[in-house]
Amino acid sequence: MSRGDQQHWDQRYANLGPPPPDDYPAPPVLADFEHLFPRSGTALDVACGRGRAAVWLAKRGMDVRGIDVSPVAVDLAREHANKAGVADRCRFDVHDLDNGLPPGELVDLVLCHLFRQADIDQAIMDRLKLGGTLAVACLSEVGHGPGRFRAAPGELMRAFAELHCLAAGEADGHAWYIGTRLA
Repeated sequence: MSRGDQQHWDQRYANLGPPPPDDYPAPPVLADFEHLFPRSGTALDVACGRGRAAVWLAKRGMDVRGIDVSPVAVDLAREHANKAGVADRCRFDVHDLDNGLPPGELVDLVLCHLFRQADIDQAIMDRLKLGGTLAVACLSEVGHGPGRFRAAPGELMRAFAELHCLAAGEADGHAWYIGTRLA
């Protein structure tokens, strides 16, 4: 990612500030599918932002590693996890996904919420343990129209076809996919 892009995200997160300490709901687009998310094990939160989803996963019992390109977001995520009482279950690192996923162990869950970068799809699937769950929610052209960061109709189903689909959909400018690795 260019230095200008990183600065854009740093400024955006600086303007938002930390989430309230008691703010750890499921990601809104995925909230109807909470029952499909594991309650234990390890998780990788891709493009974690201020750590809201990571804290939600940690509150459910998972050990979470969050990665984001913005050092400001990572600092806010650490602060949020600390205030929520789950800092011992969360680790946050600055990482530019233009360089692929960072090295790491296989995990029980990969969450990628409101971020789409198709060239890391295979790496995301490869990071899952056998039986692991992938949850992706992103902006979509369906119900909105084309855009640089919007998934084309059917894109997530095609991208993650090697997984067993548990839930998927596209509506109102969002797309989502939840699947599990069976082989």
